[in-house]
Amino acid sequence: MRAVSNAADLFRHVSAEKAEFYRCIMDVFAAAKRQYRLQLRPDEVLGEAQWQGSPPRIEDVNAALAQLTDWGNLESQPDMARVSSLADYYRARFLYRLSQGGEAVEAALATFMSTLQRRAELQTVALEDIASRLQALQALAGSSESDAAKIHETLRDLVRVFESLAENAQAFMAGVARSIELQQAEASAVASYKRRLIDYLERFMGDLVRRSDTIARLIVALEANIDAMLAQVAEREARDAAPGDGQDRADARARHLQSWRERWKGLRGWFLSTGHEPPQAELLRARARSAIPQLLAAIAALNERRSGRSDRSADFRVLARWFAACESDGDAHRLARASFALHPARHFSLNADADAELPASTSWIDAPPLRIHPRLREYGEAAPRGPLPRVRDRSEARAFLAMQIAEQTRQVEAARRRLATGRPTRLSELGELDVHAFGLFLGLLGEALGEQGGPDVPVTRHTGDGLLHVHLEPLGAETRAEIRTPRGIFAGRDHLVTISSVQDGR
Repeated sequence: MRAVSNAADLFRHVSAEKAEFYRCIMDVFAAAKRQYRLQLRPDEVLGEAQWQGSPPRIEDVNAALAQLTDWGNLESQPDMARVSSLADYYRARFLYRLSQGGEAVEAALATFMSTLQRRAELQTVALEDIASRLQALQALAGSSESDAAKIHETLRDLVRVFESLAENAQAFMAGVARSIELQQAEASAVASYKRRLIDYLERFMGDLVRRSDTIARLIVALEANIDAMLAQVAEREARDAAPGDGQDRADARARHLQSWRERWKGLRGWFLSTGHEPPQAELLRARARSAIPQLLAAIAALNERRSGRSDRSADFRVLARWFAACESDGDAHRLARASFALHPARHFSLNADADAELPASTSWIDAPPLRIHPRLREYGEAAPRGPLPRVRDRSEARAFLAMQIAEQTRQVEAARRRLATGRPTRLSELGELDVHAFGLFLGLLGEALGEQGGPDVPVTRHTGDGLLHVHLEPLGAETRAEIRTPRGIFAGRDHLVTISSVQDGR
């Protein structure tokens, strides 16, 4: 077999004229590789391939195998096992197997297809696994006898789960907009996808908020011992380094230690703030929340396009009927000028000096040309005359706006502390609520009742922002509760409600 002079030849069968035929053959060799079969004959390839339509002739398979061998995807050698006569000896018979380059191409194509077909997901189970691995590390750090092998195994599991979580989260958030083609989808499909996506994101954000605090506490608890544990793992990995002197082993240990420190730093940065940067889990939560308004905006744009669709052919048919109904050529000309905006436009005052002596009825074809300022062409407006306006000092307005935001934040937090007690409370016992507390209460009640399966069914759920946990249990149908507010009295069936803060663990 000739040596492959150009690595690009290995991929020629993918874009060749008979690409589908070649791929059927290469799939047989890839399956044989997975089954630990070293070589295949042409008749075996013909019998095992998944052909599209009727099977080809054996001569076509032989020609394709020869071409793949010429490109470097396969290797061939004479097949002497079936020679029973001198004529068979002189007849060309070959055994084929994947070449080294062919194996690399098949592995690359398999990775390419799996990446395209993979559906990224937000892994709430991975958060639980990370917490359990950190708890195991904490137990190993507190033991009297250090077990380097157990520490190494736990750290490997932790890194594998964390890398899968980070990779899938990044791929999911990057592909939210590509999950469904909103520009061409049916409205029912878009609405169904919207509901599923919002429920999915709400569940993940609630679990992320609930578990991130636990993971962060475990990471902080391990800070005092983690460097020594990483050093033990690096020392254990350095034993497998290639033979060399003491300096080579020390360099290998330093490389492994640096690698583990970088992994731990990445895990720490996901759940704890580093300097002025917020945790990556917070950024993921913000990105997940921003995906909901983006989807709603896309749906609004889709509805706007559907409701504002214009049929140009119908407009022209109506215009043709209007022209046919004109009683004279003058009426038809006036209709044409009105329909296609052919009236004079001298009232624009683009060049007042040149147009001062021209009446407004002057036709554009008889008038001198207008000189348009380049700024008008570029920005849609001409440069204003006179000095530029002064820059307004908005510091007082910004300070007032910041004071309003701080006051609103304080009122919302006070309302949250007022309601999120973590204790079961009857609605009739809430007493009088101010405007902010009542607004928060209505929002929580609406989210809980939206998940309720019936008027007598208890319901438990997390709020959309993942900060509060609400449990609502209906009381007897004859009970009644009244909540007084500055805007009136809110009355209805009494319920037992428990509102707790996720972050405080109440």
